[in-house]
Amino acid sequence: MKLTLLGTGTSQGIPVIGCNCAVCQSADPKDNRLRTSALLSNGDTNILIDAGPDLRQQMLRARVQHLDAILLTHEHNDHVIGIDDIRPFNFKSGHPMSVYAQARVADDVRKRFEYIFGEPIPGLPRIELHHIDQQSTLHIKGLPIQPIGIWHGRLPILGFRFGELTYLTDMKTVSAEERLKIEGTRYLVVNALHHRPHPTHMNLEETLAFVEQIRPEHTWLTHMSHDMGLAREVTQQLPEAVSLGYDGLEIEC
Repeated sequence: MKLTLLGTGTSQGIPVIGCNCAVCQSADPKDNRLRTSALLSNGDTNILIDAGPDLRQQMLRARVQHLDAILLTHEHNDHVIGIDDIRPFNFKSGHPMSVYAQARVADDVRKRFEYIFGEPIPGLPRIELHHIDQQSTLHIKGLPIQPIGIWHGRLPILGFRFGELTYLTDMKTVSAEERLKIEGTRYLVVNALHHRPHPTHMNLEETLAFVEQIRPEHTWLTHMSHDMGLAREVTQQLPEAVSLGYDGLEIEC
């Protein structure tokens, strides 16, 4: 099983439009971040985690030939607005795309993409929504997936555990009950926005404290803003078992 980080930036990405900071002007590709998304590959099964505004570019860059399903963590624009770009996969497979989400998120998708759910029209994307119960294990093509309830500020959203790997983004807090689902994780991908306190995302200090509680074998950080700093400099400040994620990173698990 392999997880590819397709994007590791925030809702603005890096570089940020109109910004002249050192990170946004950096020539280091590890400082250039598309909106947060990941691809889980297990044999010939491909599952996309979040479908943000950079979906087309991410699919082309990673040379993705097919998708079996999409998991949505929550309904914010940088995680769902690329759904229209799944059309080539529809045309290739001849079937609607299976999209898994909480009931609230599924309702939001129906509103945003109302034109998808009417009478089928050639050329439009087709999706089939499936509700996720965070208390039940989800199975996609035989692969067990454990939803994890986390808090994005005051918004309840989802992370996911795939065997020995857990993927969490946009998290601020997690309940003790849901944290039990994360314990024993060998590999962790988790958000760290920047260095300052933030009401809806963990900053680097909070993320490192969380990592110390979970104690995975290795952790990669994602959903980082340009205020995190230059990748080469931040890397030197991290504990040995923690690394900055970057676009295109492949994690074998």
